[in-house]
Amino acid sequence: MHYKAINIPIKGIVLKGRLRSTESKKGFIIFSHGSGSSRLSSRNNYVADLLQQDGFASLLFDLLTEEEDLIYENRFNIELLTQRLVLVTRWIAKHEDIHSIPIGFFGASTGAASTLFAAAKLGDQIKAIVSRGGRPDLAQSILESVKVPTLLIVGGNDGVVIELNQLAFNKLGGIKDIEIIEGASHLFSEPGKLESVAKLTSKWFNTYLK
Repeated sequence: MHYKAINIPIKGIVLKGRLRSTESKKGFIIFSHGSGSSRLSSRNNYVADLLQQDGFASLLFDLLTEEEDLIYENRFNIELLTQRLVLVTRWIAKHEDIHSIPIGFFGASTGAASTLFAAAKLGDQIKAIVSRGGRPDLAQSILESVKVPTLLIVGGNDGVVIELNQLAFNKLGGIKDIEIIEGASHLFSEPGKLESVAKLTSKWFNTYLK
């Protein structure tokens, strides 16, 4: 698949990104990675490639600079990651031709919490959210106020994370669903499991990115 490397200047720093474009105006998906991951994530790039085939443009970007990522605590600073996601969402909406395209979030691991917080800040600008092996429970304080259609995808062998997602699911205030992919671990590295994630993701965005 084809993507363009871009630089995103915000608040005195530059974040690196991968922008995938499509002819379709179906939707634009912004990825928020988990701890220690980046725009280079093989799993998220795989999902983005399949979404691109289905007509969805996307952006994968580094939520932290290389220097910031060296500080381990930053990877779990949900407030900082949320701020970056909000700023980048606003930046991309201004600088790319997506003003008429609905925006969705895809969050993985701790990145899932940042998508929920960011959606709460951005209001109806965000039309749908998908979480892969995420930690939506880390956004517990605002879950009841989240009205964005949200899909939680969890591996069937990811015991504790299943429980945490179920707790978060029960508190989510809007349209919601939870999908347990049997035989999948936290990283969905088993044959065919990541493809299942991508198909569920595409179906959700096709349904709710209006």
